[in-house]
Amino acid sequence: MNKELIIRSSSDDVDFALLKDGKLIELQKEGDDNKFSVGDVFIAKIRKPVAGLNAAFVNVGYEKDAFLHYHDLGPKLPSVLKFIKRVSTGKLKDYSLKNFPFEKDIDKHGNIAETIKPNQSLLVQIVKEPISTKGPRISSELSIAGRYLVLVPFSDRISISQKIQSKEEKDRLKRLVKSITPKGFGVIVRTVAEGKKVAELDKDLQNLYDRWTTMCQKLQKAHHPSKVLGEMNKASSILRDIFNDTFSSITVDDETLYEQIKDYLHEIAPKKESIVKLHQSKVPIFEKHGIERQIKTSFGRTVSMSKGAYLVIEHTEALHVIDVNSGNRSNKAKNQEDTALEVNLIAATEMARQLRLRDMGGIIVVDFIDMGKAENRRQLFEHLKEEMKDDRAKHKILPPSKFGLIQITRQRVRPEMNIKTRESNPNNINGKEVEAPIGIVSKIKHDLDQIIKKDYKSVTLNTHPFIAAFLTKGIPSIRSKWFFEHKKWLKILPRDAYTYLEYHFKDKNGKKIKL
Repeated sequence: MNKELIIRSSSDDVDFALLKDGKLIELQKEGDDNKFSVGDVFIAKIRKPVAGLNAAFVNVGYEKDAFLHYHDLGPKLPSVLKFIKRVSTGKLKDYSLKNFPFEKDIDKHGNIAETIKPNQSLLVQIVKEPISTKGPRISSELSIAGRYLVLVPFSDRISISQKIQSKEEKDRLKRLVKSITPKGFGVIVRTVAEGKKVAELDKDLQNLYDRWTTMCQKLQKAHHPSKVLGEMNKASSILRDIFNDTFSSITVDDETLYEQIKDYLHEIAPKKESIVKLHQSKVPIFEKHGIERQIKTSFGRTVSMSKGAYLVIEHTEALHVIDVNSGNRSNKAKNQEDTALEVNLIAATEMARQLRLRDMGGIIVVDFIDMGKAENRRQLFEHLKEEMKDDRAKHKILPPSKFGLIQITRQRVRPEMNIKTRESNPNNINGKEVEAPIGIVSKIKHDLDQIIKKDYKSVTLNTHPFIAAFLTKGIPSIRSKWFFEHKKWLKILPRDAYTYLEYHFKDKNGKKIKL
C-alpha cells in the first residue's frame, strides 16, 4: 500500500489530496479566511448560560456565538477559571502548574447556570468548525496535539491509544510517559508512538509544553475574544496526524510550502525527507496526477464502481442516504445471493472512501442489496469495519438490519466537501444541468470494458458531438489511450440528434450492442 500527498497552492487556498495506491481517498481545503479551525484555542467571553439546554453561548469573535455544553466544561473548570484570572491579572508568572493549588471538581451532573456566569473569561478550544448557520462547537477541556503525544493541562491521566494492541508496549509507554510528564498535566499517547524511544517522546512533550507556555504568556495582554493558540499550518497538521512509513511521495507546487514540509519531515522522520518533491511542470499538479479526473467522477450524485455496480448518494437535512445498485451485474454470478454479496463488498469499499472524501458526517443510512444468509451479512459488516479502520473521524457502525440497512454515525467537525460536477445542458434552454463530460466518459469507458470482453470484431460509438470531440481531441486523445489499453480501435460517430447524455455502441452491422 502506497500513499501519496499532493498539495496544490493558489493565492487564496491550499488543496490537499491524499491518494492510496493512486486512488483519491481524502480531499481537504485550507482557505486564508478560515480563522476557526479545529484545535485553535481562544480566550473568550461567556455571553449567557441557557439552563434549558444546560449549555452556554460564548463569544469567540465569530458572527454566531459558539456553543459550549456542560459536559464539555471538564471537571477541572474551577481550577481553569482560577488560573486564567491569576494569569490575566499578572499575579501568576509560573505556568508549570506544579505549585498551582487545584480546586474541587465540578459535579458531572450539575447545572451550567450555577457553574459559570455571563462575562466570565474562559479558555476554550474549537472542536467543530462553523457549519451552515451554526457557530463553532467548543470545549474548555484543552488539549495540545503533537506527533506522538497530546498534552492535557489540568489533568493527571496517562492514556494510551486503543489501536496499540500489545499489552507489553502499552505498559512500556505508560511507564516512560509517566516518568517525563510534568505535574498538573495529563498525556494521551498516540498510535504512532508505538516502538519510540523515551528521547523522541520527551522532545515531543517539551515542544508541546513550550506551546502551552507561549499561550499563557499571551493571556495578560490578549483582547477578549482572541485566538491565543493556533494549530500549526494545515500541511504540517495533516502530516502530524496521518504520516507513516506507507507514504511514498509528497508533491507540492509552492516553494515556501515545499521548504516548510521538508523542515517538518526532517524533525519527525529524517529518513523520509527525500520523498518531498517540488512540482515544476507546466501541467497543473492536480491534472498531472489525475486528481481532477477523479474529483469529477467521484463527487456526483451517482458514483460508478467496478463490475457495473454503482452508488446513488442523496443528502437530506437530517441524514445521508446511500443506495447500492448492482447495475448490469445482476445475472453474472451463479445465483442472486452471490451477486448480492459481491456487489455489497465492492460498495462497502467505495462507500468508506466516499465518506472520507466528502467528509460526510452525522447519520448515514446505507441500503445494501438484500442477502438471505446471516454469514454473508456478517462478512459484509466485518468488511465495512475493516475498510473504515483508517478513517480518522470518530464513527460507529451498526450491524445490518433485517431490511439490509446499515446505519453509521460519523463525527462532523468541519463543513462537508461538496464539489459541483454538473454543467449546463447544451440541449436544454431551461437551465437544467447534467453531469460534466468527464463523468459521462467514465460511464462510456465502463461499458466499453464490458463490450471488449465479448470480443466484437468492430465497435462504433454514437454520441453527442460535444462528447465525441472530448474523446478525440488532444495528443494522445482519450480514444488513443483506450486503444493502447485494449488493442482495439473504437470508431466514434457524432450524432446531432442525440441528447447530451445519450450514447450507443453498435456492432459491424450497425446493430445496438446490449449490455
